[in-house]
Amino acid sequence: MNQCAIALWNKEEYNYSMAIDFVPNIVPYLQEDDSVRPCILVVPGGGYCFVSPSEGEIVADRFRDKGYQTFVLTYTVNMLMNEPLKDQPLKDITRAVRLIRKNAEKWHIDPKRVYICGFSAGGHLCADACVHFMEATDSNPEYADISARPDAGILSYPVITSGEYAHQDSFRALLGSDIYERNDRESHDQLRHASLETQVSEQTPPCFLWHTATDGLVPPQNSFLFAQALQEKGILHALHIFSKGNHGLSVANSEWAHGRFGEPYCMEQNVNIAQAIREDRILMPKESKKAFLESFHEVPTKEDLQQNIPNPEVALWPELADAWIRSNW
Repeated sequence: MNQCAIALWNKEEYNYSMAIDFVPNIVPYLQEDDSVRPCILVVPGGGYCFVSPSEGEIVADRFRDKGYQTFVLTYTVNMLMNEPLKDQPLKDITRAVRLIRKNAEKWHIDPKRVYICGFSAGGHLCADACVHFMEATDSNPEYADISARPDAGILSYPVITSGEYAHQDSFRALLGSDIYERNDRESHDQLRHASLETQVSEQTPPCFLWHTATDGLVPPQNSFLFAQALQEKGILHALHIFSKGNHGLSVANSEWAHGRFGEPYCMEQNVNIAQAIREDRILMPKESKKAFLESFHEVPTKEDLQQNIPNPEVALWPELADAWIRSNW
């Protein structure tokens, strides 16, 4: 099993100013035999402000144990929200899909069975790839003719809508911190384009969605709205609503509850930003700098983990997603 990060972009291709020496990448979790297998690209959440370690390696391992080739995507984020991400995360995930297909033979992957699995804002990014893959062209001739369309999406408590049930901070990080205050035609158009229940088409791939009925951060209406749009377009889908559980349950088992997520490599960009702030390469008011550095943690604290309680009902979702995939492909 190779856990060496594979860069998605070369220096000439990637120029997000707040990257701070970070380059988006995928980390592979490959089987030890040569059998050709389906692939799942895991996309952690984090409100487009960080890439959550609790939804990365631990999820990839779970699906690897089920026979998939798996990868974890670390995409562009910005916890300072001082420069809109715009379409850079979409570029990252569609380049990752193309890179996986380009190397399908080398990595023993069926190029017609490349699935993406995202959580929260990572679910928004996966749904974005499902509805806007045709817009995400790639100027590099090595990838230009490779399809970026996922064969299916697994959307876990996804951010979907920018409207009444929005997780507004995700859209502020993506589109600009003032996106909800501007109230002009451009901001309205941007919010609609990012409100993915309005963007489903006949070309959207099948999707498996799950949410908890008591999610207080990203209401389950996000999944309802996307599932309704899929239904109206006749797109194969499944929707599971579990009876209770907080936001961010990941795989919801005891390993997750005890913080055994794996290596926190997907926090690289945030660690670089924090170091740049310490070294005054990113200027902040003194009090803001102090407050930020005191609150920044590369891994969850004991206080964070105290909120993690195993949920046997929710912990069944990987089995349900696997059964859905195997029943339809």
